[in-house]
Amino acid sequence: MVTHLTEEISRSVWFGWGDPARARPLTPAALAYLRRTLRLASVEAAHPPVDLADVRVGPVTLDEGALVEFRAITGAGHVSTDATERIRHAGGKSTPDLLRRRSGDALDAPDAVVYPGSSAEVRGILDLCVKRQLAVVAFGGGTSVVGGVEPLRGGFAGVITLDLRRMDRLLHVDRLARTASFEAGIRGPALEAALAPHGFTLGHFPQSHQQATLGGYVATRSAGQASTGYGRSDDLVKSVHLETPVGPFDAGSLAPGSAAGPKLLDVVVGSEGTLGVITSATMKVSPAPANKVYGAWSFPTFEAGAEAMRRLRQDGARGDMPPVCRLSDTDETASTFKLGGAKTAALSRYLAVRGQKTPALALFVWEGGRREATARRRRSARILRRGGGIPLGPLPGRSWEHGRFSAPYLRDELLTRGVYVETLETAATWGRVEETYRSVRRAILNALQEEGGGAYVQTHISHVYSDGASLYFTFLAGLEDDGLAQNARVKAAASNAIVAAGATITHHHAVGMDHAPYMRAEIGDLGVRVLAGIKATLDPGGIMNPGKLIPAAPTDPEAPR
Repeated sequence: MVTHLTEEISRSVWFGWGDPARARPLTPAALAYLRRTLRLASVEAAHPPVDLADVRVGPVTLDEGALVEFRAITGAGHVSTDATERIRHAGGKSTPDLLRRRSGDALDAPDAVVYPGSSAEVRGILDLCVKRQLAVVAFGGGTSVVGGVEPLRGGFAGVITLDLRRMDRLLHVDRLARTASFEAGIRGPALEAALAPHGFTLGHFPQSHQQATLGGYVATRSAGQASTGYGRSDDLVKSVHLETPVGPFDAGSLAPGSAAGPKLLDVVVGSEGTLGVITSATMKVSPAPANKVYGAWSFPTFEAGAEAMRRLRQDGARGDMPPVCRLSDTDETASTFKLGGAKTAALSRYLAVRGQKTPALALFVWEGGRREATARRRRSARILRRGGGIPLGPLPGRSWEHGRFSAPYLRDELLTRGVYVETLETAATWGRVEETYRSVRRAILNALQEEGGGAYVQTHISHVYSDGASLYFTFLAGLEDDGLAQNARVKAAASNAIVAAGATITHHHAVGMDHAPYMRAEIGDLGVRVLAGIKATLDPGGIMNPGKLIPAAPTDPEAPR
């Protein structure tokens, strides 16, 4: 068994999200709201996961010779064929992933989990996998929600999962350039803790922050909750070391600018483990903020709030844009107010008196010195007020930040109570945000209600750009007998609506398996051929993360293009 487990990782549940000690049960008011909104007969805890001992795992197909060779590279304690470790690496954290594992299906678990401790060990492992024709899945935090770490064999003799948790060191900090280099397996909290003594922060806080790794950030082009201010992971990365089946590849430059041909760093960023294994990266870092100043505003409609966000981004001073900038639609706002207790109920009544009976709530967090951050909030307020906003003070923003990483834990309890819940996201230009919002929301609702029963969709803008914004949808319904078919139906309807709206198929959840069929609509046939050509150069045998990112040739004339 592997010995290098942190306490929190070892406590993580095999059927859900993270450390269950961090979870908070749904309140009676929340359960009543769910039962009423989704028209459920009951929300009793009637769908628990099976016992771990009852989970079905396929046989290990690797011969003992291969395992001996892996152990010779990493050490005997860092190669595992233990059933529990294989189950933990049998996929990511999408609702379909969890439904399969909760029902006892881990038949597609990898043959072995290998834990390298260095780039040299990764290189040796890949050489061995090329020789033995084994598929390789790179695994960081395992938080993919789009099938990005499914251990697909792809026609190979077997499949191993390469877990990088041992590679978790801060390597170097350049105070003058404000960059820091890390091994790819470092997780979000450990990364921030390593930077804190130097006075820096990466400023990258996705909802998966407590579990996700730096390598995962870079491989998926992730966006954090403060990316409106700090930038997405692809804005922050300066250089990457990639171990490929044909050798090491260093992409990017520490120079402040370069005209030395196409930016090959972009070949690696967003490659999702299909070209090789990211083992280290150098990132831009920022001085840790001395203070945070919170603000919340209410708008009469979601559209009015989005317009105010656009003006704040385009017309306000660039430095005044808050790192955290979120706008909930009226449905998400209603659930926030209904479930937030007495204080949010008072806010709701106050807004009703002011004429906003179905408001859209916006949350902001400004950072910097106290005087500077307060001045930024004051200047931003002028634009927000002109957009019809009503200020609500700091409480909603502080409350959101307190629970910013807790939402994924709720899904575990909801699934146990027979509630289907999933998320998806996109981004569109300002001229298309409203239509994209309406058409995707309508598609999700129609698909959820296809079998009858209630459904609920709530949406927020989570990232604001000069030319557009993201849209993040959360949707719930009663869990059908075939939850996998239910999810596939809803995801297809939403994805087709996104493509039809001219929006991106993914803003920050990456491509994985789920979005690969829609890549042609985004980058075209020639773009797909370019991606396939890069993979053929760096991974000529096709062993790296089969079935992800690059779509297969369409065989169905009705397939998305």
